[in-house]
Amino acid sequence: MTINQEDALYDFLENVTEPFTLEDISAFIRMVEAKRNGRLAAEIASFMDTRRMAFPLGGKRWISRRGAFEHQRFVIKPTRLEIANGIFIPGHRCIPFANPVLLPQEYRFQWKGAEISSTTTESPPEDFYPFYTLFGEEYAPQYVARDNPENEQAFNSDPFEDPPEVSIHTLDMRNIYRESSFVPGDLFSVSTLDWKEGIFILERVEAKAWAKEDLESWISAAEEGFKGSFAYLGPGSSTEEQIAYAYWFGGERMRSLPALAMEEFLYEVTDSIETVPYGIETRFWYAGKEIPDRKDLEGVRSLPDRTVIEEILYRRGAPISEYVVQSFVRDALFRGDGDLDQVIARIIPPSAGLNGRDRGYLADYILEVFREFEETYSAFADAGMGPIRQRVAELHTAVVELAAKLQKSDMDPSWLPRHTFVVLSQIQGHAASVLEDLDTDEDPPRSELEAMDNSVDSMIETYEDIKDLIDEALAGFRRTNISLFKKNGAAGGTSWRIIQISLGGTDIWRRLVLPDSYALTGLAQLIQSMFNWNGGEKVRFELDDDALSIGDLSRRGTSEFTCEIGAKWTVKIMILSWYQAKPDERISCVAGAGAPPPRFIDGPLRFRRFISALERGSDGERRLVQKELGRDYDPEGFDIDSCNRAIFGVTGSGYGKSGT
Repeated sequence: MTINQEDALYDFLENVTEPFTLEDISAFIRMVEAKRNGRLAAEIASFMDTRRMAFPLGGKRWISRRGAFEHQRFVIKPTRLEIANGIFIPGHRCIPFANPVLLPQEYRFQWKGAEISSTTTESPPEDFYPFYTLFGEEYAPQYVARDNPENEQAFNSDPFEDPPEVSIHTLDMRNIYRESSFVPGDLFSVSTLDWKEGIFILERVEAKAWAKEDLESWISAAEEGFKGSFAYLGPGSSTEEQIAYAYWFGGERMRSLPALAMEEFLYEVTDSIETVPYGIETRFWYAGKEIPDRKDLEGVRSLPDRTVIEEILYRRGAPISEYVVQSFVRDALFRGDGDLDQVIARIIPPSAGLNGRDRGYLADYILEVFREFEETYSAFADAGMGPIRQRVAELHTAVVELAAKLQKSDMDPSWLPRHTFVVLSQIQGHAASVLEDLDTDEDPPRSELEAMDNSVDSMIETYEDIKDLIDEALAGFRRTNISLFKKNGAAGGTSWRIIQISLGGTDIWRRLVLPDSYALTGLAQLIQSMFNWNGGEKVRFELDDDALSIGDLSRRGTSEFTCEIGAKWTVKIMILSWYQAKPDERISCVAGAGAPPPRFIDGPLRFRRFISALERGSDGERRLVQKELGRDYDPEGFDIDSCNRAIFGVTGSGYGKSGT
């Protein structure tokens, strides 16, 4: 599709409210641009499938987000703080019942037929973050910053420290709370009057107006909706997308009353769904489960209708648009470097293995863009964008090159840090977005350039962190895999293995060395001891025989498996590589991260809520959490010596102990 045709597609989807077919969209687009395109219908379908722009109804029919959510009802539950201060913070509370291109401060609300006026509220930014976490915890500061230019300037002044105070747009609710006798626990029933413009109607609902069994049916529909969302999307491209599809798969019951506020359901009610790390972002996922790792660099935003050039780049591990290529050309002009080989190497590093035919296509395209841009390019006019573009282009090249090298290496992927390719994909996708924004002759506003520059700083820091972890993993892998001799060179003729144990739903993990004759019955004791969980909880392995050893499983071809401790905790065990044991080798922990939760904490969901309150809660919430976790509990605390003392307490000397 052309740019005009893409714009027409978005325009159609923003305005249509009834179910539609591909023929309906095609006819609308051809009215905007009559240019013949025999693949138009297929490209539209690919766009909607890849970008998740409409919900499938079956029978080659779809319904837009506007059609699905306009005039539907949902619930907002004001906090005590909002009621006491006579305000209401829209934040994330209207997802997905408003157009996602709108920012929360652009929403408009009505009460008894009149529009509610807005005001501003000042506070430290961390007080506002909880009202934006459904967008993704990592994006809350960005939404607060984008509320007004003064906030943006305050955040941009130091990208690594929050400003001491900011202001955000809020609704002035003093008269409404007073005249409706609104008290903590009361709700607003909200209906979407206009999805595209973000206009909503509020009505008060008393706290005890709805029967418990009616709310339970909504909770059941919501949990099934999220499970449907996960099955259809996987982790999806964003938390907003996950929530939209949860409401869709939750059916009419989830989009009607009685209901719970989404934040109350996710953070206080459900035990089935929780917030989990996904690379440098977060997603909602099955409680106690990890989102599976990805094994390649797919990019955050894959292109649904790739051109010939984009297809070549995609196959070589650079899922970028032609606009990114054009930004690399602008970067070459800014550098004063017209060497075609160098430009191609920045876009597709040599390690990606670009063949002669594909290189010819790419070279012809780059030369064509060069000729077009050279006529009007001005290094003086590019002085603001050029340095930022150069930095982000170098970062993009480094990410693509690192991913290509990892894919070609013989390293066991289990050794890599969790979500390595997810993190690299997210950095690549964000870098590509910045490069697209900088494919222009017009200087953006200074504040926007400052925000881009700070964003690049953050991306580079994240890249350097993940690269350091990858380098450590590569060094560890090579040390234990220099030759096949190491497989048979263990102490006393016994083969030893490295295994990794991760506590599901958390960032807590341990890496151990032990004989491959070590049985699962012994491993169960070891796990409980390492996590200080010697309380007699039953350990159940997913395997049919817990007398099996690590070596038995490896010979079966099993590289990872799980066990359950009690009813709430899942542990993932990965069998990594062979290990060269010394004659006096002990079973030991060689690496790890995170302090284990106390054994009485009721599962990862409750644990994560405690950690969140410890980091961002009020003084009262932190005191309650410290009472549960212990006053000196440090979530990042990992003491390898204490861990090994616990292991030795179970294994004794540990010399080749079988655990059977």
